[in-house]
Amino acid sequence: MEHIDHILIVDDDREIRDLVSGYLRKNGLRVTIAADGRQMRAFLDADRVDLIVLDIMMPGDDGLVLCRELRAGRHKTTPVLMLTARNDETDRIVGLEMGADDYLAKPFAARELLARIKAVLRRARMLPPNLQVTEAGQLLTFGEWCLDTVARHLLDGEGTAVALSGAEYRLLRVFLDHPQRVLSRDQLLNLTQGREAELFERSIDLLVSRVRQRLRDDAREPAYIKTVRSEGYVLAMPVEITQARR
Repeated sequence: MEHIDHILIVDDDREIRDLVSGYLRKNGLRVTIAADGRQMRAFLDADRVDLIVLDIMMPGDDGLVLCRELRAGRHKTTPVLMLTARNDETDRIVGLEMGADDYLAKPFAARELLARIKAVLRRARMLPPNLQVTEAGQLLTFGEWCLDTVARHLLDGEGTAVALSGAEYRLLRVFLDHPQRVLSRDQLLNLTQGREAELFERSIDLLVSRVRQRLRDDAREPAYIKTVRSEGYVLAMPVEITQARR
């Protein structure tokens, strides 16, 4: 039996809920609607979905709070597409940092939302199978380095902190969540940048070069992030996960 993707729409605007749910159903998707975080939690306690469309501007717990909650719980791998009434770059950046997979500003065309949902689901299914994303509050040790997922910086063998930009942190986190597995440039673009993945592939090469510099890795014969010709990159080190002490 063919799988029908199940979409959960969380938005306090009834008109938007009805419009979007009707359009998605007409295009072959299964849809559930929720008006707020309470209804979202009640549904997810009893069922699972393939993707969540989550409005940022809601009374009570807003979409950013709910996205952070989702990423910390058992739905941490469920793709999230965020909606907002404001075309605010801060909202977009914070939402993506919280773990959202894409972002769409209101007003939007239902056709564009459908296209983005399909793109996010397609990207999510590009991930290698049977992998777990590490949670915040953990230390990821690899080789002579350790990544602190709370402070979002590297620690060398002597405990000295090495600062990372947001993009560097996201890329390194992807490698550490998928150690010793080859990841293509397309996968890395999609996993680190969401809707920004429209950037050209060379941007990943430049970002890998920057992360190698942070790791003090030899660009010609790297020990940590190795280039796999015609395929992509691989983190060559095993990763040990421990709980951060605070």
